[in-house]
Amino acid sequence: MNVKILVVDDDPGIRELVRITLQDAGYEVHAAGEAIGALSILGSESPDLAVVDVMMPGMDGFELTRELKSFGDMPVLLLTAKGALEDKERGFRAGADDYLVKPFEPKELLFRVEAILRRYRKDGEAPILAGPLEIDRQSYEVSCGNRTLLLPLKEFELLAILASRPNVVFERERLLERVWGLDYEGDDRTLSVHIKRIRGRLEGLTDRIAIVTVRGVGYKLEVRT
Repeated sequence: MNVKILVVDDDPGIRELVRITLQDAGYEVHAAGEAIGALSILGSESPDLAVVDVMMPGMDGFELTRELKSFGDMPVLLLTAKGALEDKERGFRAGADDYLVKPFEPKELLFRVEAILRRYRKDGEAPILAGPLEIDRQSYEVSCGNRTLLLPLKEFELLAILASRPNVVFERERLLERVWGLDYEGDDRTLSVHIKRIRGRLEGLTDRIAIVTVRGVGYKLEVRT
């Protein structure tokens, strides 16, 4: 099955460079010059990832990222000519998974696309078992007995990481890097919010699993008898 990538950039030259680079690497590419065109593509296609320019007329890349995240938490790589910290923080707050500053080397674009896809898809891995939980990385389902949960992707990745090594403490910084990317420079309260949401979902599923805060360090998943 081909990996589909949505490319959105109002600069025809950049859009064509990204399209050719990705197509030559074997990806199926759907391109648009602005946000409305990108959203119309979603009516007939289900991209696995979006590469989005920040500075576009009308709806900018930050707003479009929020829209794309509403379609099943689609992973997004932002492209921009700006490298200021506040711009990166705004991008990550909008839900972007990574950030690439123009001009960029085509190889770096591919590296970052591949890294995001690896974080979102772990094809061929066996389900993770933690107490009564079974976490399937291929279907993104979390099962407990005859009950099944479908979590937003970042919540799923966090839970899968914690459940992969029960009772082991994961540092906050490492969790942010693994789920949001090495260049994440936003507020780490994002992690706290996602952990809180996971806890709420687990409370309705089982009382044998708890995500414990290790103050000043990070989090661990405990399996209780």
